[in-house]
Amino acid sequence: MDLLGINPVLLIASLMVSATPILLAATGELVVEKSGVLNLGVEGMMIVGAVVGFITAVTVESPALGFATAAIAGALLSLIFAILVLYFKSNQVATGLGLTLVGLGISALLGKPYEGIKSPSLESLDIPLLSDLPVVGRMLFSHDAMVYISILVVLLVWYTLKHTRLGLILRAVGENHDAAHALGYKVIHIRMFAIMFGGACAGLGGAYISLARVPQWTEGMTAGAGWIALAIVVFASWKPWRALVGAYLFGGITVLQLNLQAAGVAIPVEYLSMSPFLITIAVLVIISAKGNHGAPASLGRLFHASN
Repeated sequence: MDLLGINPVLLIASLMVSATPILLAATGELVVEKSGVLNLGVEGMMIVGAVVGFITAVTVESPALGFATAAIAGALLSLIFAILVLYFKSNQVATGLGLTLVGLGISALLGKPYEGIKSPSLESLDIPLLSDLPVVGRMLFSHDAMVYISILVVLLVWYTLKHTRLGLILRAVGENHDAAHALGYKVIHIRMFAIMFGGACAGLGGAYISLARVPQWTEGMTAGAGWIALAIVVFASWKPWRALVGAYLFGGITVLQLNLQAAGVAIPVEYLSMSPFLITIAVLVIISAKGNHGAPASLGRLFHASN
């Protein structure tokens, strides 16, 4: 049954698409922060991934290669951040903000000749039998591959952090880097790989915006998605499954306000457009009022090796 002309089946299907880039970026940043590093450059890495992925896909007519190069571009950009904060001990907050500004500038420069061009389409991956189910088939099992890959990334990150030695080491570095160093773990190397993983995920998230959600290039098209991803990490209390819930909640609010605008609801468009961000801020304020809920103890602290 439709409410105000809004089809709930299409609404849920759309929210999964809307949430995918934020989920990818948030999951990557969660791993980075679990290692004890705060990277505020998610927006910059996403927008660079968006433009590089778009250019590649248009040039070679392959969305898959577009996503691959976007991940590489995001990882390389994050490597610059990693070198600055891990080796040159620069301030993580200032460096992350600088990374966002650099990313926005690079994307504007590279993307200018590609404005108005449509990218190759990313085909839906209908899951056999499941996609034919009434109602839920169209909602959950008829999406493109990246929607399912984003969920798989969450699952792998959760399993790695919870049940593997690698995850234990990463969490140890994030909780007490001095103790981890004393035990012989290469804190800087571990953090560098975590940062590059986060950059690759952010690049994939950006590419999903330019290749699937809005299959064209527009300057600044990430429109704050990187900042929302950062907020969702806090909302999730640094737990992967909560990040999944947070991303889908934000995606649902975003899609709902667009549908309400299309349905002609008697609420000013400006209020509807700002609603996802206002709700996100409100949730963060409530969480902050309740105190620390799982932030790694060494988050944002610089590491100085004793030898």
